[in-house]
Amino acid sequence: MLIKIILSYILGYLKISVEGYYIERFINICKKNKIIIWNLKRRKDIQLHLNVRKGEFKELCKIAKKTGCKIKIENKKGLPFFLHKYKKRKIFIILLAILICLIILSSNFVWNVDIRVEDEQNLENISQNIEEAGLKTGKLKSQVNTKEIINKIRLERKDVAWMGIELKGTNAIVRLVKADEKPDIFDENEYCSIVSDKAGIITKINAQTGTANVKVGDTVNKGETLINGWMEGKYTGIRYVHAKGEVEAKVWHTKYKRILYNTTEKQETGKIEQKYSIKFNNFKINFHKKLSKFKIYDTIETEKKLKLFSDFYLPISIVRKTNKEIEEIEKTYNLEEAKNIGIQELQKELDDEIVDKENIVNKNINTYEVENGVDVYVTYEVLENIGTNEKIVF
Repeated sequence: MLIKIILSYILGYLKISVEGYYIERFINICKKNKIIIWNLKRRKDIQLHLNVRKGEFKELCKIAKKTGCKIKIENKKGLPFFLHKYKKRKIFIILLAILICLIILSSNFVWNVDIRVEDEQNLENISQNIEEAGLKTGKLKSQVNTKEIINKIRLERKDVAWMGIELKGTNAIVRLVKADEKPDIFDENEYCSIVSDKAGIITKINAQTGTANVKVGDTVNKGETLINGWMEGKYTGIRYVHAKGEVEAKVWHTKYKRILYNTTEKQETGKIEQKYSIKFNNFKINFHKKLSKFKIYDTIETEKKLKLFSDFYLPISIVRKTNKEIEEIEKTYNLEEAKNIGIQELQKELDDEIVDKENIVNKNINTYEVENGVDVYVTYEVLENIGTNEKIVF
């Protein structure tokens, strides 16, 4: 039915009202003669509003005369009436025809690349890699080799577990699944030692297989062997093994910041200005002066691509540039204020960095006054497992 209605718009249709005592008979005869009528709305008992094709109106008049009903044309809709209305405006018709041709032509190109990563995870620089692989806006769809692009990305990116590309209209939908980061796994038959991946002080060591190379209380550096991948017996001598065990150490996380007594801070005033541009693929037309009326400001730029349907994007986009005014405020701190500011900022950074906060065993804070401010050091001592496998090379 929807296709018939669309066809009716192309051919032209009329909105009419029918009035009479035999409306039911009128409708039945129309159906019997296979006259397409739609959008029926009944008013009272003797009045009916409906739509009918332009070419079937004469037949409808005969049925109305036969049933004793009166017909009145309320409105004329569709392409023929639209063209008739503007037939004297040749320039408008020509521009409309050019626009339709451009839309049909643009349907052969990709005008939007929609990248969707599962669970909204972050894949750094993935859009740039996809563009370099051959999928970018303005490219002919016939020249987009999806298999080749997928293979290039999979070879270049080890953090991509799966990738799929779907071309819908002028939209290219790229779906990605991020690969889980897995530690190097050594075969049980391979000889390996356990080495430190961080510097720290050993607090616990449990060598299940292999020979402990350090003891509780020892200070170790990154890369130092913790459990050797060999064992020595009285009668068997030295034999190499796949070292296993757990090593816990107290490691240090340190942050540093210098807080000046006299400083300039920036904050938003609440005043904004918005500037708009229209973009045709890579060509931009600005509807504003390039210079802002603000002396100091931050800029946020957003781009909205125009589309006819859900996946039919046009090579046209509206660019909105929002400038937020910034003012500089001079601030002066004394020694204690500077210390407190530095400590609070560094503690927040460390709290965000360390996942297992229950393993924090100590916090050290050191401050040193300098000529124009204070240097602040905050160190967290955290219990962590520091062992990782390293293959023995003979």
